[in-house]
Amino acid sequence: MIRRFFRWIKRLVTRVLILIFLCVLAIGGFLVYEGHQMYEEALLETPVQQVMAQIQAKPAYTPVEQIPQIYLDAVISAEDHRFYKHKGLDYIAIVRALYHNVQAGEMMEGGSTITQQLAKNQFFTQKKELTRKIAEVFMVREIEELYEKDEILELYINSIYYGDGYYCIADASMGYFGKTPEQMNAYECTLLAGIPNAPSVYAPTVNPELAAQRQQQVLDDMVRWKYLTREEAAAIAP
Repeated sequence: MIRRFFRWIKRLVTRVLILIFLCVLAIGGFLVYEGHQMYEEALLETPVQQVMAQIQAKPAYTPVEQIPQIYLDAVISAEDHRFYKHKGLDYIAIVRALYHNVQAGEMMEGGSTITQQLAKNQFFTQKKELTRKIAEVFMVREIEELYEKDEILELYINSIYYGDGYYCIADASMGYFGKTPEQMNAYECTLLAGIPNAPSVYAPTVNPELAAQRQQQVLDDMVRWKYLTREEAAAIAP
């Protein structure tokens, strides 16, 4: 009798688990379908190459060759240190962000790559939703197939928001420092690289103290990922 009861419980648990698995599979499939639909709608509205051409047509558009290397290193260190190693999605960063979010009990960290940020900024809203994130994955694959890494970085730097109404590096460097990008020194490069993380907070015209704190985080990241020594970082922002 007891054995039959446990066998019945085992069968019941197995069926419940199978049902849960099928439900998760169905929901996942629906979300992927919806995400792909959103991606296709975005492409129909404006193809990727057309959107990127609009960025490149900006009067102040700055080729990556005219941007100081320390600025490029600072952006990669702070935003996506495996940028040149992944194909648009950094699965290690995603798992790490998921772990930290579960620990915190809320969305504290995103794990988005530079390519993901470019896709989100140009094609989708900033609203956090699963469908949009899935659509973003399809768009990332499209961008990575069409453009080289340096081109993606160049497009990103020339289209992100730097605060104070500046939407490209040339406008930001001229607005904040009165210089073209290639004229910026190491201090200005590392300060500017930290602003897009939260432009309304880190713009030096809004809050110089928070801008300096963010710059220090960027320098710490550059040391961590071996773009600078601790001594070199200290010399940039004592």
